[in-house]
Amino acid sequence: MNFKRCDIRHATGRATLTGLGLVLAWMLTGCNAPPKDPTADWSPEKLYAEAREEQDAGNFDKAAKMYESLEGRGAGTLLAQQAQLERSYLLYRSGEKAQALATIERFIKLHPTSPAIDYAMYLQGLINFNDNLGFLGNLSRQNLSERDQQASRDAYQAFKQLIDQYPKSKYSVEARERMAYIVNSLAEYEVHVARYYFRRGAYVAAANRAQQTIQEFQYSPSTEEALSILIRSYDRLGLDQLRDDADRVMRKNFPNSALLTGEGVNSATRPWWQMW
Repeated sequence: MNFKRCDIRHATGRATLTGLGLVLAWMLTGCNAPPKDPTADWSPEKLYAEAREEQDAGNFDKAAKMYESLEGRGAGTLLAQQAQLERSYLLYRSGEKAQALATIERFIKLHPTSPAIDYAMYLQGLINFNDNLGFLGNLSRQNLSERDQQASRDAYQAFKQLIDQYPKSKYSVEARERMAYIVNSLAEYEVHVARYYFRRGAYVAAANRAQQTIQEFQYSPSTEEALSILIRSYDRLGLDQLRDDADRVMRKNFPNSALLTGEGVNSATRPWWQMW
């Protein structure tokens, strides 16, 4: 009788009811037993080495599972911390943003004095920063400034925390570059919304959004168009004094702007979904 195959076809009818019940119970237990973990006898060092090999080979799912196992086996060690960082990165690379963030945020909470805490902060920002628009974004000419910006704001805060606490970290240089990109993106987003309101005749909302852009992102390239929208919104609202004040600021800071003459208005206000 081969119990490993869970084959009950050869159970004899001469067995007693009690005996048969015991046999069936034993067989069913064998059928439902989970497969043995092939890494069960590995040391944490071997498990980490194998996970790294799988990661280098591009087998992210398998590597992530090994790192997850290592977190438990090596609890309290630097190797377990490293495994947690590696797993978060692999989840990010695999597109599992929510899990990646949960993993790295747990790391930062549990290991605030880790020698890798600067990298953890950088990775937290990087996960939120992801600006891959995908096929539909490229097709429609949509860019990062036209999507919800909460993730960008979260990324900015993570990078800022890194720079504030660890200004000499090797990750700080790239963090600063990404922060500059995010600031410009957020400014573009505000202008995008202001433009949207203006096209629909919501001039008060357009003026407020343009004003917010100028106040929060005064050194951004988007300030030029924000001022233009502010001038035109005030003009439509009949607020001549405010319009003239904004116009003076515009002419002082952007004396050669095409938006002053209206030459750049059509291209600046064209919706992202318009293909030509």
